Amino acid sequence: MALEIERKFLVDAEKLPAQILTDGEKIFQGYLCVEPARTVRVRTKGQRGFLTIKGANVGIVRKEFEYQIPIEDALELLKLCQKVLEKIRYKVQHAGKIWEVDVFAGKYEGLILAEVELTAADEVVELPAWLNKEVSDDPRYFNSNLALNS
Repeated sequence: MALEIERKFLVDAEKLPAQILTDGEKIFQGYLCVEPARTVRVRTKGQRGFLTIKGANVGIVRKEFEYQIPIEDALELLKLCQKVLEKIRYKVQHAGKIWEVDVFAGKYEGLILAEVELTAADEVVELPAWLNKEVSDDPRYFNSNLALNS
C-alpha cells in the first residue's frame, strides 16, 4: 500500500510548449467500481496492464494499491467497464518534480490535465507557467467521474 498525494491542474494549451508533448504513452482506463469510499480501476499503458484500488480522498491524500497484471487480463477487464477513457500521458520535468500531463481523446478531446505527486500534503511545489486553475478538489475532473460521464 502507498499513499497517493497529488495536486491536479487544468493546462492552458496555448502556453504549453510543443516540445513537452513528445514520447507520450497511450493509456486506456476504465472503472470496475466507483464509490465515494473506493474506486477499482483497470488500465493499459502500452503493452502493460494494471489493476488499481484507491481509497476515499482525505483532501489530496488517499490510499492506493496498484498491481501489474497480464495485458490480456487488462484488456478483458476493460470490456467489463461501462466506459473507457483514452488519453496520452507525457512526463514533464519541472523544478525537480515530474509532472504527468494527460491529453484526452474522444468526448474529452481538448481537455489537458497535469498532476504532480507530492511527498506531503503541505509540500510547496513550483508551478509551471502553462498551468491554469487547480482542480485537485473538483470531482468533475476525477478520472473516475470523467469515465462515467464519457
